[in-house]
Amino acid sequence: MMETALDAVRVLARRYSFAEVAALLAAGMDGASLDTRTIAQLEQLCAFGQRLMELDAEDFGAADATVSSNVEHEVAARFADATVPPALRKRALECRMPQAPRETPRGALSSLHPTFRLLLEVIDVRFRRGETMGVVAAAHIACEYAPLLVWERVLGHAGDPALMADAVGGKKSSWGHFEDRGCPHTKAEKSAAKRVLHVSQENVVGWRAYLDRQHSVMSHALATCAASCPRPCTVYTRLSPREAETVTIGSRIALSFNGSAIIRLRHSAPVGHGFGVPSRAEVLEAWERTRESMARLAPSVAADDGFVLPGFNNLVSTLAGVRLEQSTLIADTATAIIELLATSAAEPD
Repeated sequence: MMETALDAVRVLARRYSFAEVAALLAAGMDGASLDTRTIAQLEQLCAFGQRLMELDAEDFGAADATVSSNVEHEVAARFADATVPPALRKRALECRMPQAPRETPRGALSSLHPTFRLLLEVIDVRFRRGETMGVVAAAHIACEYAPLLVWERVLGHAGDPALMADAVGGKKSSWGHFEDRGCPHTKAEKSAAKRVLHVSQENVVGWRAYLDRQHSVMSHALATCAASCPRPCTVYTRLSPREAETVTIGSRIALSFNGSAIIRLRHSAPVGHGFGVPSRAEVLEAWERTRESMARLAPSVAADDGFVLPGFNNLVSTLAGVRLEQSTLIADTATAIIELLATSAAEPD
C-alpha cells in the first residue's frame, strides 16, 4: 500500500502537482518508507514549487517556503532545519523584486531575463496541464513588463528606481511633470513616472506599494515615450540613434502585445465578466490571432519555435534582444522531490 502511495506521489510530482503531493504527505506518508524529517523537506519543496507555479515571487527568497503557504506543511513546521535547497532559492531570487528599497541583490530590477524565462516555463506547464487561466495570467504579466524588457537593453537595468533618475530626469525632461500638457502620459503614468524617481528613498511600505501598483504603469510609460510621443523629450532624445531604434521598435511590439487578443482573454474571464474560462483551443485561437497581427512588427513571431504557444518564445526573445529559453526551475524542483523520494525509499528501515 505504501509503494502505491509513493508511486502516486511520483506521478503527481512529475505533473508539478505540488499542492497535491503535499496533501498526500499530510494524509499519512510517514510510514515505513518516509521518516518525518524527509516529509518536512518534501513539504518545503512542495511549498516552493507551488509558489513558482503561482508566480508568488515576493516570497521566493524565503528559506522557509511554508510561511504563509497554502499547501500542507504541518510536519515542516516542526523542523527548523528543513528549508528550500540554497541552489534553487538562489535561482528563484533572480526572478524576484527586492522587497526593500536598498535590498541586494536587485533581482528582477537588475534584469528581467530570469523572470521571463520562468514565465515561459509557467506558461508551458500550465498549458500542458489545461490550466488556461494560469496561461492567460502569465501572458498578462509578460505584456505588462514587456516594455521594461525592451528598455533594459539601453538602460542596463530593468527599471530599477534607484537608477532611473539618471536615465529619465534632468533638464528638458517631461518625465513625471503633471503640468506639461505636451507629454502624452496619462495621469496614472505621470504619477508612476514621478514616484519612481523618489521611491527608493521611501520606507518598505511605500516601496512595496509602488511595486504592487505603479511599477507596471511606469513600464507602459516608457513604451509611450519610445513608440508614440509626438514631442519627444530627453528621455528619448538622449539615446543614441541605435538605442532609439531599439526602444522604438521594441516598444511598438510591446504595446501591440498589450492590446492583443490573448491579453483580452484576461479581461473577459473569469468572475465578474461572464464567468467564462477559456479552453485550450480558445487560448490557441486567441494566440494565433495575436501572432498574425504581431508578425507585422516582429516577423520572428510567425516562425514555429516549438513552444506550446507557437512563436511566443520568439516574441519574448525579440523583445529581449537575445534568445531566452524557458527556465527549468519548476522541473528541477520536481526532480528534487523525486530524487529525495528515491533516496529515502532505498534506505533500510
